[in-house]
Amino acid sequence: MDGSKRLTLPLRSSSDSQSRKIVSVWWFRDERIVKASSIPDILRRNNVVAGTAHAILRTLPLLDALQEDSQRLTATDLFAFQGTQTKPANKATSPSVIDEWPTLPSDPLAASITAPPIGKSADSLGGSTDEVDESNVNSLLVVADNCGSLYYFLDGTFPLGTITLGSDLSVQSLFKDRTRPIFFAHPSTGEKESMSTSLRPVVIDTPLLGKRHVRDMAKLASTARELVWYCVRAVRELHTTWFGSEAFSGARNLGPNWIQALETKQKDQFGQEEPNAILDLTTLLVTGRATDSLLDFLGSGEQMSERGIQKWESTMTEALIKLRDYSEKRIAPACQRLHLVLEELQGWAQLSEYATFELSLKEINACLELITRTIVLAAWLAATARQELFRFRAFLHWLRFETSAANPASDNAPQPRHDILEVNNYFVSGLATSSIDRWFTGPTPQFSLESLGTDGGMPFLDAVQRARTVAKDSQMFLGHPTLPKKNVELLDRNMNNLVNELAARCKELFDRAAGATTRSATNRADASFAADLVSRMRLMDRLTPSSVRERTVNIEEGDLRQYLVLPLSSEQGCLLFIVRLLYKNEALESPSEVGVVLLEPFSLAGLEETSTGLDLLEVDFLDDECVVIVYRVHGDGGPANIATITYCELGYQSMQADLHVRLVAREELMLEAVEQWKQGHLSKTRLPIKRSRALKGGKTGGVSLALNGRQGRRVACVLDSKGRLESFDMEGDDDDAESN
Repeated sequence: MDGSKRLTLPLRSSSDSQSRKIVSVWWFRDERIVKASSIPDILRRNNVVAGTAHAILRTLPLLDALQEDSQRLTATDLFAFQGTQTKPANKATSPSVIDEWPTLPSDPLAASITAPPIGKSADSLGGSTDEVDESNVNSLLVVADNCGSLYYFLDGTFPLGTITLGSDLSVQSLFKDRTRPIFFAHPSTGEKESMSTSLRPVVIDTPLLGKRHVRDMAKLASTARELVWYCVRAVRELHTTWFGSEAFSGARNLGPNWIQALETKQKDQFGQEEPNAILDLTTLLVTGRATDSLLDFLGSGEQMSERGIQKWESTMTEALIKLRDYSEKRIAPACQRLHLVLEELQGWAQLSEYATFELSLKEINACLELITRTIVLAAWLAATARQELFRFRAFLHWLRFETSAANPASDNAPQPRHDILEVNNYFVSGLATSSIDRWFTGPTPQFSLESLGTDGGMPFLDAVQRARTVAKDSQMFLGHPTLPKKNVELLDRNMNNLVNELAARCKELFDRAAGATTRSATNRADASFAADLVSRMRLMDRLTPSSVRERTVNIEEGDLRQYLVLPLSSEQGCLLFIVRLLYKNEALESPSEVGVVLLEPFSLAGLEETSTGLDLLEVDFLDDECVVIVYRVHGDGGPANIATITYCELGYQSMQADLHVRLVAREELMLEAVEQWKQGHLSKTRLPIKRSRALKGGKTGGVSLALNGRQGRRVACVLDSKGRLESFDMEGDDDDAESN
């Protein structure tokens, strides 16, 4: 990693009048049960349905990878001494329509494009040693803001839309059922110093996540983005090659510069007020006689040296070949592959099963028409570039012949090798002005395929029958009037604008389809939900503001068990307040059982209990069994310590049966438990800390705790008030710690 920004996820909502900031972030892995089939996947389809666009793309040859703008080297990069040149900061080269396109992580191979060989390492067998990480496939990233909105992202990148619970709410706690596409959110209201969090969760049902349609749509959108971005870059590369850029000179300017140099000589040195270089060249081509100015230019002009002519020849030849090859080998095939993707969407739009995606058949057909025009223009550009290349070579043959004739070096006169008609055609179109310019200038093309053909006025079957008759008897063709051809030279051909319009319209199509998941979601949050929480905020002043940590565990038959932990300070010392809530599958809106345990942890000196108390600094859940605490020995003045406590097997005391009915907020539950403990209805449990690790810092002030409880990666990080960061391997020995 070089510290560069790799990805930006926009948080879009229907109402952007409020200032938004991120409150919480969750990442849910896919834990669906995969049914083993007795029939092996012999064809290795890898979850690709036969006959779909991706199945067809896998059989097509890969398109050549395009060079990224960041990889382009200039003469300064190649020849300047190290440290002498200044490199500008890398600017974003992709347009906003590509950056904001809903997409999964980039996969060029799925779009039938060769992946660029960046960051690949080969093993001894000649293959790639990079392993494909599929741990995040079908995972969900959910982001909550302070305005009650939840933003869903598939695989952490593909936006699925927004679910809003209420502008006065913010989600502090979110959990997903292990096997069902159901989420449980605990909204909050108020500020951090005085916050009220709902005890009853809001059940959010997203049925579309239980089907494969969402991922299929995401893959189609990602493939379409790869192909559209490929076309945009290819057209941009052709534009740079032809017209040039800030760092590169284009091949288009060589001919006009040559004409301008000739006319400048005619005006400055020979006194021609209105020189016409094309007329003098045509006269020389037809009659073989050159004017004095032209003869002087051919004999002594700087542009007429053999080195100058070779540079002109190589630059123009490479540019025209690039125009030809990119058009017919890259742009046209990429558009054909994009046509396959949109054809599949065209089928989706006509099936009721995919009505949730709100695919507009009219918009899809419009995009298909744009693709068809791009394919036609690409083929047209390839033919034009091929024709101009042939004329340019004929022009160079003639130019070398006339230059040799104007500068005779020997008695052997050179033999002409040029075609006079092709040279004249290059004078008319190619030397001073070129028809290729129209592929990058002018308005967006609006022509249809019918406007390119002829007005036959005859049904297709009749035309076929007449063709067969003429094939049998050629005499019938004599005297038959030919059909008039349409003048296609007046048609607009700006392929640059056409590809940009195609990108914008395709993006709008996939933007609408990407939000189907959240549009079809249901939740039961209403206006009274926020009002109930606000009414409880007056009670929160009695509770010392502190962070409540929670952990939710799936148990059998779809039931959920939720744990809440909160450190409390009292005159008798520090207590650890843990609440256990049970949510039954048939009634997930409210807890059916409430259990409470009050722990008083104490440290040991050998086998004896220490007489000093503890100051709890931070607490959080590590996994489904252990909770991590960071504490200091009261009055010791030493560093802080980190320890783990098992919470799942404690003796929880049941509270009143109607508690979950009359209480609304978590904070109310905590206050109720504290009051019952003060009244003697709840007892506390003293628990020794048998294993702990001493930190190097944390002697004063507070600390922040971050945990990773995944198996094999159980790590704890502690940041003290002085900025010292220490990390611990919770599965290793006591010495396995790092500090910065």
